[in-house]
Amino acid sequence: MVSFLNWLVDVLWGLPFIILMICTGLYFTIRSGFFQFRHFGYIMRHTGGRLFQSSESSGKGMLSPFEAICTAVGGTVGFGNIAGVATAVAAGGPGAVLWMWLTSFLGMILKQVEVTLGCYYRRTNEKGEFYGGPTYYMEQGLGKEKHWGKLWLIPAIIFGIGIFSTFFVTSSNLTASQVVAGALHLDSISLFGFEISGVIVIGALFSVLTFIITSGGTKKIARLFTRLVPLMSLLYILMGIAMIIVNFERVPAAFASIFRDAFTGTAALGGFAGCTVSQMVRVGMSRSVYSNEAGWGTSPMIHASARTSHPIEQGLWGSFEVFFDTFIVCTITALSVILSGCWTDGTDGGTLALSSFASGFGQIGSLLLAVVMIVFTVTTAGGWFTYYLAILEHLYKKEGFLKTLVMKIFYAIRVLPGFLWTIYLVCTNNQGFIWTVVDITSAIPTFVNVAVILLLSNKYFELLKDYKARYMGQGQADPGTKIFCEEN
Repeated sequence: MVSFLNWLVDVLWGLPFIILMICTGLYFTIRSGFFQFRHFGYIMRHTGGRLFQSSESSGKGMLSPFEAICTAVGGTVGFGNIAGVATAVAAGGPGAVLWMWLTSFLGMILKQVEVTLGCYYRRTNEKGEFYGGPTYYMEQGLGKEKHWGKLWLIPAIIFGIGIFSTFFVTSSNLTASQVVAGALHLDSISLFGFEISGVIVIGALFSVLTFIITSGGTKKIARLFTRLVPLMSLLYILMGIAMIIVNFERVPAAFASIFRDAFTGTAALGGFAGCTVSQMVRVGMSRSVYSNEAGWGTSPMIHASARTSHPIEQGLWGSFEVFFDTFIVCTITALSVILSGCWTDGTDGGTLALSSFASGFGQIGSLLLAVVMIVFTVTTAGGWFTYYLAILEHLYKKEGFLKTLVMKIFYAIRVLPGFLWTIYLVCTNNQGFIWTVVDITSAIPTFVNVAVILLLSNKYFELLKDYKARYMGQGQADPGTKIFCEEN
């Protein structure tokens, strides 16, 4: 089974998928006039530059743009940015980092497109709450506007299965539990005469904490994340800066290895088995998608709930999210791992990140990373919880007995699958298998979603043209343009 799944990963992240991602990113980049590059300053001013302003968007929605971005970032920062990036370096060498950066340049426009479409095609439920995402623009964009009829259900079902598969084989619980247990030197605990792994004990505590935090639904999760995400992001950034300062003399060599190895491959070194350029590209791209989720179709499900006066306005936040996620947080992780030299010792994931910071700051570094991972594991679980809710809201559009029953069951068991998955991987001593599952569960929905936004590209460019005319003083606005699908 394991060999088959490894083969499946090679197929899913093979040449066709890589070509689709690159070509779609280049298509949107070129046709938009290199929007994410030419208007980078505008994007930053109208997103990051407004993070702490008290003014709210005048548009409709149930979350503020800041709440939406904190929830979306909370769903990505943590497991993907810390454990995922550490694994990218461990599996692909320093050169994989460059391929992560290059992929993210295209990811900035891809996420802008999918968030824009998610906002445009969003719908309100019977309670007046806003929900959207890929399945919504598949139904409206493909099913109705493209006249696909019921055929829109094919990509929607495949996408939904891909997203919901992470509900049963979630990875953040295991990785964070490894980091915390390692930082506390908690190998096992004797309970009622049984020796229980420290990772399982911490995993149980994480599950209880996550259950409590997600009890309030999307709105309460978003409000909590506006406090947790900025604070923990700042703490992690400061840790990364301190790591760079401590190893300042090694920084030039670290950057040299990133750019050199990206095109030459990395030879075997210590516990590192070596990596070819093709492997490096695959690892870099897959970890980039997993860390910033550009093209995955997840972020549109929370951004669609934001109060915004124009879909492109919220799409700018998608670009900012990729920039912050990859070029700041991921880079800090990558440099910390490379500077520490621990990436050649044969470990990966959260364990590698832990040993990297411990090499620079000792036990304090381990404990600080444990604190960061505790918070980001909860925010990751909370962010993904909102994604599952968006899909369920679309599946059960009308209030009734069946929807109430499904929602009650979902709320009741929402943390159980992740905890059971952690127990299984620990008991079978197959914890490295988690990355095979990660690659499969991210590739399937991403492939479907990227193909769909390519099919709906004309709607994005129509909205971009309208936004430039209305807010950037470029061109003439068409008064007949509907900026939200519900207005039609």
